[in-house]
Amino acid sequence: MPRASDTRQSIIDAVLRIIGQDGIAAVTNRRIAREAGVSLGSVTYHFATQHELLRESLLHFVAEETRHFTALADSCSDESFDIGRAAEVVAQVAGGNAFDSRHIAPFELYVQAGRDERLRAAATECFAAYDLLATRILTLLGVPDAERLAGVAVALVFGQQLRRLATGAPAADLVDALLVLTKLTPTQAP
Repeated sequence: MPRASDTRQSIIDAVLRIIGQDGIAAVTNRRIAREAGVSLGSVTYHFATQHELLRESLLHFVAEETRHFTALADSCSDESFDIGRAAEVVAQVAGGNAFDSRHIAPFELYVQAGRDERLRAAATECFAAYDLLATRILTLLGVPDAERLAGVAVALVFGQQLRRLATGAPAADLVDALLVLTKLTPTQAP
């Protein structure tokens, strides 16, 4: 018999897959139950409301992203870090060559956080992890005001990823765009 925490996690994983495949409007209890391989009653037992489902899914995603990006930031800590290593890290952040439901779901959840202020704290936590990684990389590359520019770098990455999602542009475009940012300093900006 599955543990309650396993069932709950299966439901959250199913919600994220559904969101990535068909958007938040497709998240119904019946679809979640089918996708997670659990009873309909299990869905309502573990999550009383749609908001709770979305919030817990976003929090799970945030926890995973925070762990991932904190580990990446920690790996960017030696003196041999250079522009080549920065490009590798950015390519990891870009997520490879194909967008799948795992890459699309975060955009859906962040848009939902824009509509539902109850989700904003979780989104803020995730962006803090992105900013930490960006600050670490920019600092190691010797970019002045790295902490102040981190949000710009993160916004650039998200914008490029959204563009990539919408147009099918290659991941290399994202790496190139971020590398351009590392060469700009406040005194060099137009």
